[in-house]
Amino acid sequence: MSYEQLKLKSQLCFPLYAASRKIIRLYKPLLDPLGITYTQFLVLLVLWEKDEQYVNDIGEKLILDSGTLTPLLKKLETAGLIMRKRSKDDERNVLISLTEKGKELEEKTKNVPAQIGVCLTLPKEKLGSLYNLLYDFIDMDTESEECIEKEGE
Repeated sequence: MSYEQLKLKSQLCFPLYAASRKIIRLYKPLLDPLGITYTQFLVLLVLWEKDEQYVNDIGEKLILDSGTLTPLLKKLETAGLIMRKRSKDDERNVLISLTEKGKELEEKTKNVPAQIGVCLTLPKEKLGSLYNLLYDFIDMDTESEECIEKEGE
């Protein structure tokens, strides 16, 4: 028996997953020579917008939990791109700031978006629509338990 709803082509998750993997692969040859991963690049983008942010704030912006973010931040610190400092008011809060090396890396990555843009051959209107749809999707409230009907209810 083959249920239509269980076919790969019927899943919203698959094209999102495949598109994400495809875009990350585009970034890899641009970021590898700089010694950073795509996810590290995202953290740096957040810090280049506003230096000195708490770990929780960075995690919220990137939709990453602390279990994923903490090792990422440790690697960035080891690479000399960021500094981590515990808050004097509350030691549970860790403030992240860019080092000079981290600030200098911004200049080296300034052309990355344009280089990626060259590879995206969809018409600008479609890319704009995709961008807007993805942010609408990200902004949806899917965290509430009410959105998932549990087995047996």
